[in-house]
Parts: sequence; C-alpha cells; structure tokens
Amino acid sequence: MTELFLSAGRGPQECAWALARLLSRLEADATRRGLRVVRVETVPGERPGTHRSALVRITGAGAEEFAAGWTGTLCWQAASPYRPGHGRKNWYVTARPHRADVAATPFREADVAIVPCRTGGPGGQHRNKASTAVRATHRPSGLTVVVDTERHLHLNRRIAVDLLRRRIAEGDDAARRAGTTARWRIHDELVRGDPVRVERP
Repeated sequence: MTELFLSAGRGPQECAWALARLLSRLEADATRRGLRVVRVETVPGERPGTHRSALVRITGAGAEEFAAGWTGTLCWQAASPYRPGHGRKNWYVTARPHRADVAATPFREADVAIVPCRTGGPGGQHRNKASTAVRATHRPSGLTVVVDTERHLHLNRRIAVDLLRRRIAEGDDAARRAGTTARWRIHDELVRGDPVRVERP
C-alpha cells in the first residue's frame, strides 16, 4: 500500500480541472494493472468537477512502483475549457508520496553549532569591531538562524537556540497539520528539475 498526494498548488482554475482529469487517468491506469485506488480525501476547486488536491491510497502488488511512475510534475495538455482562445495548453500538477505518520524532530542543544560572527547595520563601532552576533545551525535538520539583536554574545546565543527550538517545533506541527483538509497548501509550486509526465485527453 502507498499513498499519493496530488496538488494543483496556486495554479489557475485550469490546473484544478487538469488534476481531476489526471486523477481519472491514474485510476484507469491502476485498474488496468490490477491495482485498487481509493480517494482518501479531495479538496474541491472553484468550478464543479475540479480538485485543488487529492490524496489517494493505492493497494495491490506493485503499488509502490506504480506510484513512483506518477510521482513528480504532471502536465495535462489541452485547451482551456474556461477561456476560449487562450494560448496556453499546458496545465501542471504535482504528485508526491504522502506520509501520515510524521515523527517529531528531536531537539538537543548539543546538535546546535554556534559560530560567532559580525553583522552589518546600525550599532556603531562596537558592532563593527566585536563578533557579538551568532550563526546557529541545527545539524540534523540543516536549519540555520543568525541573531544579532543583543550586544552580548551569550544573549544572542541563547536567543538563537530558542529560535531554532521553536522553528523546528513549528515545522513538525505544520507537517502534522498537513494530514488535514489544508493538504493542498503543501505543494504551492512546481519543483525545478522534476521529470514531467505529459498526458493528453
């Protein structure tokens, strides 16, 4: 069993229309291969019969391999049904594997690398001569913050660690909330370098 998340992101209403067409095509393709597809949840588009996003569960032998073939950027090539004479005919949708069980990222202060640094801006000679700012990096996640709000290194260090702890917790919360009806907001843009699968009516 595997789950696939399809999203029209911030695309125009034609992308939501394309998602509905691609979803039907995916279901037909799966049926031909003896797989079962269940629509776990869909977020409707502005027009009837369209979807901003859809989460599907694929079961059967070879489900993961099938989902991998539909993962990436999907392009539906057709004239717009809403804007006659519009020149654009390529409507893009993203498809990504979905994981419902998001584990919390453990935060340990020992995993934070602190580097003193200098920053520009107002503050006079003290700021220019002393390295009181800090660049803090949480090594497991790669998240980095630069703090220069205080004139003392140890205060900036404390703020940086607290800021990293808070951002990692917020990131975990956002990932958990992605399992709700706001799923379609996860993929707001196409990912550069994705292979594009082209489908036509």
